[in-house]
Order: sequence, then structure tokens, then C-alpha cells
Amino acid sequence: MNVALRGRLVGLALVAPLLLFLAGFFVWPLVTMMQGAVSDPIAARTLPTTARATANWDRQSPPTPEMKAALAHDLAALKQDQVVGDLTRRLNSAQSGFRTLMSRTMSAVREQGPDVDLSAVDKRWNDIKFWQPIAEAAASRYTDRYLLAALDMDRDAAGDIVTLPESQSANKAILARTFFVSGLVTLFCIVIGLPYAMLAVSVTGWLRGVLLAAVLLPLWTSLLVRTAAWFILLQDNGLINRGLMALGLIDRPLALIFNRTGVVIAMTHVLLPFMVLPIFSVLLAVPRNLMPAAASLGAPPLRAFWRVLLPLSVRGIVSGSLLVFMAAIGYYITPALIGGPTDQMISYVIAFYATGAANWGMAGALGVILLVATLLLYAVYQRLASDKAMGI
Repeated sequence: MNVALRGRLVGLALVAPLLLFLAGFFVWPLVTMMQGAVSDPIAARTLPTTARATANWDRQSPPTPEMKAALAHDLAALKQDQVVGDLTRRLNSAQSGFRTLMSRTMSAVREQGPDVDLSAVDKRWNDIKFWQPIAEAAASRYTDRYLLAALDMDRDAAGDIVTLPESQSANKAILARTFFVSGLVTLFCIVIGLPYAMLAVSVTGWLRGVLLAAVLLPLWTSLLVRTAAWFILLQDNGLINRGLMALGLIDRPLALIFNRTGVVIAMTHVLLPFMVLPIFSVLLAVPRNLMPAAASLGAPPLRAFWRVLLPLSVRGIVSGSLLVFMAAIGYYITPALIGGPTDQMISYVIAFYATGAANWGMAGALGVILLVATLLLYAVYQRLASDKAMGI
């Protein structure tokens, strides 16, 4: 074995644990999430006879006796309650009423066997709206239903994509709220972070160290601890309201918690380091004599800042803004603890579908939407952060 090949093998052996870690804890969960967003195998796996019986059904005419007999045969073959529950949840997510219908039907099938008359068990088996989701779910192991539902869309009986009524879904509104709150937090981080970074650059020695330590302190503390601290500070009898009332600025407590104001305040504090550090690193490379030179040429301080320092800090502002925005759109703990019911973001809905409703398809679809948005923002960040794009 030559030296070059041995060196490659040694290098591969050294990075193999890292590659395995990334594959197991990052790649595999992402692939599983994306697969769950388009995977719908439960009906195709448990209703094979029904799938064949409904293959040529136009989904507009009444269900045939062969379809009912095929469904009764498939249901009679189901022995595990867990499988029946999964199938029922899948069908009920497409058409409400399947929980009671399947419960009554399974009891009759287990008593009378596969020859049971479904129409006699429940008249709803004569209604095509209960057969359409069965035919659709049994036809294929893959579906675009969850991805469409994540964007408040669905397919009608003819297979065309239509927009759902506002009363049936609000995912678009929640996505819009997520981007709005993230943009608002990004704006406040710019307003606070730019002057703070300028101040940190203008001083030296231990004072600069203190300023940087103050902004880095949130990164050294658990997110849950920081959010819990703001939960205490923003209460009606918290430190902020008591301080304002002691100063005579207000005569009654301000509503700072369980609303969007509290969410923006807490998220701005948590994400501020991601804005300050990029701006600080850019301003640190700016020659210190530029502002005095502008003043010597007759430019007032505000004009010198606007025409000289601000353009030079754009790269840091853009980088920090994208970092803050990308982190903000995936926030869960802070809006869940500080915000009210109308302030929850898309991550809260994903958690609800995953843990509350056990609807992994919808959780995966919303996760894919969030992942795509993050990747697009990351591509923009990479583009704008390059030296060529910034004209350097």
C-alpha cells in the first residue's frame, strides 16, 4: 500500500465518526421527515382488495356492492387494534365521521364476519363522500395531500387542486404570521444591534470585553432559562412594570405577556448576538480614520454615518439579518411560553401535529415547507456573504 493511499484511508478513518454522526442525527431525520410528508401507506397496505375494487370507480357514482364486499373482506382481515386506529385516523383526517363509522363497522365485522352488509350496519356506507377518501388513500402509497394541506389546498372529486375555505385550514395565515414576527424581530435586532456594534468597535481594552460579554451572555444560557426569565420580567407584577410604575411613567401595568409584544421582546433579546457579532466583525475591519476624514471635509456626523460608515457595514447587517431571520422562523419555546393563542408560529403547529394529533404526515409536510424556506434563505445568505457579491 503506497503512502498516498494510506494517508487517504487514515483521513477517512478520522472523519468517519463525524460522517456517521451527521448521517444518523441530521440526514436520516430529514429524509424521514420528507418521506413522511409524501408517504401514505396505511390504506394501501391494509385495504388491498378494496384498492382493486375501486381502481375503476369514477368517484362520482354510488358505491357498488363489489366495493362494499371488498371493504368488508379487508376489514375482517384486520386483527390488530393499532392498525385499525391508524387507518381510522387517516380516513377521519380526510372526512370527519370516520371514527364512529369505523368503530360501529368493525364491531359488526368481528361479530358477523366478512359477509356483513355494510349498508345495514350504517347508511353512511351508501354515501360517496365516505368512499372517496378510501379510494384515494388505497390507490397509492404516496400522496401530495399533506403538502397541499400545508398550503391550504386540496384536490376535489375531479382531482383538481383547489384552495380550502378559510374555516377549514389556517396554515397560510400561520406561515405569514411566522414570517411577519421573524421580520419584526430582525428589524428590532438591526435597530439595537447596529449602534451596539458601533459602540463596541469604538472602545478598546476591558470596556470592549465587557460589551461583548454582555451580548454573548444569552448564548451561554439555556434558551428555556432565558425564556423563563422573560416570563417573570414581563408579568404584570414583574420587574419591568414595577419599575415603570415606580418612575411614574405608567399608572397601571402594561400588557407585556401572552401577546406579540412579549414574543418580540424575548426573541429580540435571544437573537441579538447573531446580529451584533457579524456587524462587529465587519466594522472592526473598517479604518478608524474614515469618520474623522469625513468630518474634516465638512460632513456632519449624521451625514458621515449615512454616506461612509453605513454602506461599509451593509455586509454585516445583511449577514446578521439572514442569520436572525433563519433562526427566528423555527422558534418554538419562546412563542409557546410568552405568546398567546394568536401568536404561535409554525413550529408550534408542527409540534401539535407530531405529538398532539399524531399526524406525522402533516407535521412532515409543514417541516418540509419550513426546511425549503430556510434553505432558500441560506442560499441568499451564501450569495450575499460572498466577497464577489459584496463587490469586495
